[in-house]
Amino acid sequence: MAVVKRAKTNFTAGELAPELLGRGDISAFENGARRLRNVFIQPTGGLTRRAGLRHVTSLPGPARLIPFEFNTEQTYLVVLTDGELRVFQGDAEIAVLAGPWNTAMLPQIGFTQNADTLLLVHSEMVPQRVTRTASGWTIAGWSFAVTPFLRFVAGDVTLTPSATMGSIVVDASAAVFNGNHGGAFLRIGGKRLMITSVNSSTRVIADVLDTLSSTDATVDWDEHAFSGGRGWPVTCCFHQDRLVIGGSRDAPNRLWLSRTGDLFNFDMGTGLDDEAIEFGLVSDQVNAIRGLFSGRHLQVFTSGAEWMVSGDPLTPGSIQLNRQTRVGSPVDRLVPPVDVDGSTIFVARSGRSVHEFAYTDVSQAYQANDLAILARHLVETPVSMAYDQGSRLLHMVMADGSLGTLTIYRAEQVTAWTRQETQGAFRAVAESEGTVWLVTDRAGAFALERFEDGLALDAALTGAASSPQDEWLGLGHLEGRAVGVLADGAPRAPGLVSGGKVTLDEPAYAVQIGLAFSHEIEPLPPDIIAATSAATGPLRLVAATFRLLETKALAVDLGRGAEPVPFRRLDAALLDAAPAFFTGDVTLRGLGWRRDRLKPLWRITGDAPLPMTLLSVTTEIRITD
Repeated sequence: MAVVKRAKTNFTAGELAPELLGRGDISAFENGARRLRNVFIQPTGGLTRRAGLRHVTSLPGPARLIPFEFNTEQTYLVVLTDGELRVFQGDAEIAVLAGPWNTAMLPQIGFTQNADTLLLVHSEMVPQRVTRTASGWTIAGWSFAVTPFLRFVAGDVTLTPSATMGSIVVDASAAVFNGNHGGAFLRIGGKRLMITSVNSSTRVIADVLDTLSSTDATVDWDEHAFSGGRGWPVTCCFHQDRLVIGGSRDAPNRLWLSRTGDLFNFDMGTGLDDEAIEFGLVSDQVNAIRGLFSGRHLQVFTSGAEWMVSGDPLTPGSIQLNRQTRVGSPVDRLVPPVDVDGSTIFVARSGRSVHEFAYTDVSQAYQANDLAILARHLVETPVSMAYDQGSRLLHMVMADGSLGTLTIYRAEQVTAWTRQETQGAFRAVAESEGTVWLVTDRAGAFALERFEDGLALDAALTGAASSPQDEWLGLGHLEGRAVGVLADGAPRAPGLVSGGKVTLDEPAYAVQIGLAFSHEIEPLPPDIIAATSAATGPLRLVAATFRLLETKALAVDLGRGAEPVPFRRLDAALLDAAPAFFTGDVTLRGLGWRRDRLKPLWRITGDAPLPMTLLSVTTEIRITD
């Protein structure tokens, strides 16, 4: 009868997919876990119960979150809801503006920022320019200095003007126009006309702005690249002092780069170095542009592949376009790529993988490594993504309402996934100056919340008083809900919000009140394999030692249900005083033999709103052949 001792010193492989339960031969098996819920993996390898969520404000419905950072001292959060734009500085709402979008458009809105200006684009919306000024915030449509032109129909289609000046009729030899072409511009032989009305798909009325050369039918014509008739920009970014526009509704695979230093001027002129650039992504597969990123090169993410646009600097004569990888990005929503240590993280079109787009000097090309290959079950159609550099946590909101969190530290080869859950669902995420903001949906009630260290509950508010109070107000967003209570640092009996308030069983000076959540840590099954054989008989956990750091509550299930560990007055679910922090080892004895090798030897779980950090686990197992 053999005794095996194992030390699990870190969790840097995160939660592994069920398909890997038989892969004890890979290094990730040693450093992974079977289930990790509501915990963050530290870059150093330990596990910490995640921070709670502070309630900031209620929202009228679904929202899109956009960080706006003017400088290190002036950071804002822009919240887009149905027809509105709200600006927050800290937890305070400082501006509300009307916008030409609706709820259905929110997932496809693209954005980029330059200094005090935020640009918003959508294929069915006139591009908007949000500006921060000394006197407040404004929003208005873009004003192009020079608008790009493009030919959308076959080269043999002709236009015939009825006259060379004034208000004229323009006839097309094939269907060209639609009812939304009013206000768009045509260019015939290089001369401009503005469409004032549409009579049919082949006839419009237009005002001549530059006297035409003749009234003959001609193929020498084009029209505004962006208009109500052809659609507006899909996405944009700034690169090398140029505004880059990626795709439109009717030209989804085209790139436009403005003149250098003149961000709204798309005049290509004669091809001088500082003039505008325009070209299409032409290949053997669909390449509708879905994202742009300004990094070492201009990176273009399309529905079918990833491209590198190079040139130092980018000029009409030096620009080069090369396809790098063939992963593809989502088409039903825009999930802007994010930078992590010089690599660009993007979501795959399949919705089941997340890739790291990284440049390698050896091959002088980009590679797209799958970061979710070991935790595929946690990646279910990401809809929003944000990176917290301070904690090295990449948060991804999934379509099912969960929040996948990836601890990524390339220098130490840490790629570890966990899953965060709440009462309700997560719908959007953004990061601004170390603060992670979330939109939550709790039974149809949407709210803006944020992670806050020191909070132990969700949708939580805190309160303090100079004398003990048993009634705490201001909880209307949790009306009718059972809530967790932390009073003077000690867990209390759950309360019920009625009339926007909670009444405690005993008065308290300070409280946290919000929705409880449980954390779970479950190890992979023990893999006991010798050089020539594997143990297959029953096994028994003799003892397990948990090394903890600044922990106030620990509940462990060794096969008989989760039981609080009494290293500090934790023999009861409720405490009459705040427990002290505990750092050290806790050793628990196991009982009974087990034949089911997939059943976990131990399991940590608990909803006590108190901190818990697990550094390592050492187990002693007795086995039989």
